[in-house]
Amino acid sequence: QVQLVESGGGLVQAGGSLRLSCAASGIAFSFSTMDWYRQAPGNERELVALITTGGITNYADSVKGRFTISRDNAKNTVYLQMNSLKPEDTAVYYCHSRSPPSWGQGTQVTVSS
Repeated sequence: QVQLVESGGGLVQAGGSLRLSCAASGIAFSFSTMDWYRQAPGNERELVALITTGGITNYADSVKGRFTISRDNAKNTVYLQMNSLKPEDTAVYYCHSRSPPSWGQGTQVTVSS
């Protein structure tokens, strides 16, 4: 019943931008902190950004100043705006909810140089 569906991934040149979306269903979205994680081949899955129910945000040092997480509770959707993309941002990006803990299937982001 819980479902998180990511969209917006793709191929982009270094310096470009993408906006990821995560549509949630089956959870009380407005009561859950939401996260974006990413995982590159051979790497650990890392937390990229989070946004609390009160709209407080936090970012990994590697993306701070370039990425922006936001949410629209009326649409049960969380976004990740990614600007000034770098090849090292290449990864599968996963949406994650905390209440209850749930994962999306992921969306591929590839940044070419």
